[in-house]
Amino acid sequence: MSRFSFRGTTSRPLIATAICTAVLCLAMQTGIAQPADAPTPTLVTAVECRPRGGLPNFFAKAKAGGDVRVAYLGGSITAAPGWRVFSLDGLKKEFPTAQFSEISAAIGGTGSDLGAFRVGHDVIAHKPDLVFVEFAVNDAGTPPEQILATMEGIVRQILRADAATDICFVYTVSEPLLADLAKGVFPRAASTMEAVADHYAIPSVHYGVEVNRRIADGSLVFKGEKPEKLDATATPMLFSSDGVHPHVETGHRLYADVLARSLATIQTAATTAAPHAMPEPLRADNWEKAKLIPIEQSMLRGDWRRVTPADDERAKSFAARMPVLWKAEKPGAELVVAYAGTRLAVYDLLGPGEGTVSVQVDDAAAKNVPRIDGYCTYWRIATLNTGSQPAGTHRVTIRLEAAAPDKAKILFEHNRPDLEKNPAKYADNVWYASAILLLGDLLPADAAPAK
Repeated sequence: MSRFSFRGTTSRPLIATAICTAVLCLAMQTGIAQPADAPTPTLVTAVECRPRGGLPNFFAKAKAGGDVRVAYLGGSITAAPGWRVFSLDGLKKEFPTAQFSEISAAIGGTGSDLGAFRVGHDVIAHKPDLVFVEFAVNDAGTPPEQILATMEGIVRQILRADAATDICFVYTVSEPLLADLAKGVFPRAASTMEAVADHYAIPSVHYGVEVNRRIADGSLVFKGEKPEKLDATATPMLFSSDGVHPHVETGHRLYADVLARSLATIQTAATTAAPHAMPEPLRADNWEKAKLIPIEQSMLRGDWRRVTPADDERAKSFAARMPVLWKAEKPGAELVVAYAGTRLAVYDLLGPGEGTVSVQVDDAAAKNVPRIDGYCTYWRIATLNTGSQPAGTHRVTIRLEAAAPDKAKILFEHNRPDLEKNPAKYADNVWYASAILLLGDLLPADAAPAK
């Protein structure tokens, strides 16, 4: 039996580090909150690995040699140069005749909702053989019904594009999720995702089961101050300093070890290589038809400029993720989009130089939304949501307002000194936008909303 080992590898620099934040800010970006009266799903028994239908096509191709593409779709834990890096290096050693390449598709602070919109651009377009999907921590506050819809949408998009693509769900852990694991069950988000994994025979691996075991036996401290020099061999192991993001030297090594032995188990359970069946969906409202549509000139009014990596630092930083980037340079610049469907959002940036936009849906009163938040001493990818709507025809108008946000008031207290030291960094009043995130179909911009 093959025994994977992801030890002995060395980490390499993280590509496009500007897109990977250490801030767990999904709820802030998406505006999603768990209703107080929302039903709690059944929490499934905590098991480290469920092989289910295995990864037969991936293993067959890896053993045969040739090009093998592995995609990592997730949040900041996956974006870090940790388990992702270690696992790919381990696969290269396990299957030396294959030529492995990585499809890096992790963005810090984002969940499966944005994942469903961007999986086509960031993953499917690169023709993966295996896709790891990691959103259990960032989806922790998301309603279960939405997790089902978004995760199923991700799976169905991948399989529609190529039914031979294998998928593996991986679940990471944060401090608030440890209580459920200590009771022997998966937390809510992972439990919900397991329903999708069951339905589509997708293997799953929960890194937190081993974390919980080591906390219980005293060989791991989940959160603590990082020493000047972290000793990876120390007992107890220091897993993280913030209760979310594992240290590369310790927590990420543990994650990689769990994945290595889980892949060995999954390999022994693998069935014959063949296209995956596409069962009827769990939810009719799943996000299989989620679209990421680059903004075009025809959608814009007023003073906009399409920026490029050659002439704009923001475009240079986010070129790996955003298909195009437009900059609204003067107040009054508008983005106008009409659509037939239920949901529209804008793939944009938050940052110190951003202004306030007004968002109007159909004939409702416009709402002002600052594109800077308490964390914004730096720039990062974000999602500007316009809310879910009844199925039908809608028009959205988003305008850059003349009144700049009160940035000193918005920034967290510990970030305000940066504004005082670097006022020029915050002086602009602009808006960067890249794409439309749509559940529905685009219509001509002058299409009238349904009455």
